Amino acid sequence: MTNRALSFGRRLGSALIGLLLGAAGATAYAADQAPAAECASCHDQGKKLEKSAHTGLPCEACHDSHETYPHPANIPKPQCVTCHQDQAADYAGSVHGLARKAGNDGTPDCSLCHGSAHELLPPKSQAFRMAVPDTCGMCHSEVVEQYRASVHGQALAAGITQAPLCTDCHGEHKIVKHTNQASPVNGANIRETCGSCHGDVRLTRKFGMPSDRLVSFDASFHGLAAKAGSQTVANCASCHGVHNILPSSDPKSTINPKNLSKTCGQCHAGAGTRFAISQVHVAEGRGEPAMLRWVRRFYLLVIAVTIGLMLLHQGGDWMRKLIRLRFQRRTVLRRSEVAAAAGAHSGVRMLPFERVQHAVLAISFITLVWSGFALKYPDSWWTGLLLLEGAHPVRSIIHRIAAVVFIAVSITHLVSLIVNRRLREHWKEMLPNGNDPREAVSGFAYNLGLGSVQPRRSSHSYVEKLEYWAVVWGAIVMASTGLLLWANNLAMRFLPKSWLDVATSVHFYEAVLATLAILVWHLYATIFDPDIYPLNTAFLTGYSSKKSEPSPEPHETTKVAEE
Repeated sequence: MTNRALSFGRRLGSALIGLLLGAAGATAYAADQAPAAECASCHDQGKKLEKSAHTGLPCEACHDSHETYPHPANIPKPQCVTCHQDQAADYAGSVHGLARKAGNDGTPDCSLCHGSAHELLPPKSQAFRMAVPDTCGMCHSEVVEQYRASVHGQALAAGITQAPLCTDCHGEHKIVKHTNQASPVNGANIRETCGSCHGDVRLTRKFGMPSDRLVSFDASFHGLAAKAGSQTVANCASCHGVHNILPSSDPKSTINPKNLSKTCGQCHAGAGTRFAISQVHVAEGRGEPAMLRWVRRFYLLVIAVTIGLMLLHQGGDWMRKLIRLRFQRRTVLRRSEVAAAAGAHSGVRMLPFERVQHAVLAISFITLVWSGFALKYPDSWWTGLLLLEGAHPVRSIIHRIAAVVFIAVSITHLVSLIVNRRLREHWKEMLPNGNDPREAVSGFAYNLGLGSVQPRRSSHSYVEKLEYWAVVWGAIVMASTGLLLWANNLAMRFLPKSWLDVATSVHFYEAVLATLAILVWHLYATIFDPDIYPLNTAFLTGYSSKKSEPSPEPHETTKVAEE
């Protein structure tokens, strides 16, 4: 047999198999349609079924003993749970299902919301969505009336089917009370529920809605506290309303400028009674107030320049000492270097009372840094006790206690200088003098490698003085802004809200600057300085443990003197 004959035989066989399968399929289809046609001879539900979500289902899928005629009496009514088990389980645990289980036969069931099984509409269809408010309104008429007057209801009436409906916010089959933490409209979940639309870039662009509302809320105190687990902080519904959401231009809106005092006054008594409440959703960029923009730019520049110079200064000092300690141990030392090292840290560095103050200040500062940044970055692994914030305001309590301690030790320091002469005399060493700029310039230049001779440094030089007065300045700024934020109710009664926004920004950026300065400047001087490592014990003993430079040998000293 030739190859052509074999190929023809295969094609013929394939064609015959296809015909047989087609005939079998047609027979099966006819068999499926036959019962439906027979049912349609007596029942008109067949035509209704063609337009419903159940179209294509054979009658026997739901009706038992349909083939027996006349039909037996007392045939059980088809149950939706037979096919829709997941939806039935959700319904059983919902407010509607539990009410029906408790004996309330007037509670909505599948047929009341979806209609007859032969006529129910596909849930995703435009007609079904448009009918949802009417369906819910059969029981919740007052709520639906508020919804229809809201921006969402007006949008739906205008034919925008993407407008939020009752089921979009409350759920469909598993509707639970708003007090239940599993509810989409529970206070802890409101942000995600509203954010499903207002955080969707495609929807905000399509309908011309502000695209920064979710971002600006998350960056606000309300958003940060909510993310940390607070159950009482204001959410979207607290300000905008629930079913009666209206644009701010509407006089009836809860966020109309004339009504903001009342709205914000629910939590902040007396808010806006003397000044109009300014912009609420504040996001970085063009939309933020000019004052906030200047504060942010100022601090970003100051932080970059200050920390950058600190890194250069300390990094250069470290490199100088690394080279000396590792590679130039036996080189001849100039007399100025010996004198600079010998006189740099002589005498008592910290008096006993100063050491106590330092310990309390350090503990309160570290606690403030941890608890403060825990609010800004609640998802970080180091937040620790913030996990309990949902049940108890742990973070805020710890932060405020640490703030009180920090302010108290600052005031104590000031009072001690006034009443104690010895402390005052010792503190005078921290007063700036005309020699400081020269030491700072020469010391910085030497660390950058611009000189071969280490300049002499005072016992309390520009290094200690810069840090001390930076702490003084930081304490004043942090305490004043922190107290303003703590007394927010009082502040909003007598000051514009913009003052709190500026205070919040200053408080955060000042905290960033202070934390970085401690890490780069102070920890290097007390731990990582090669002449100090592993620790400067002055805060424990009062005397510095800084290692002195090795003294030059006699013949080397003579050589230096001759030079």
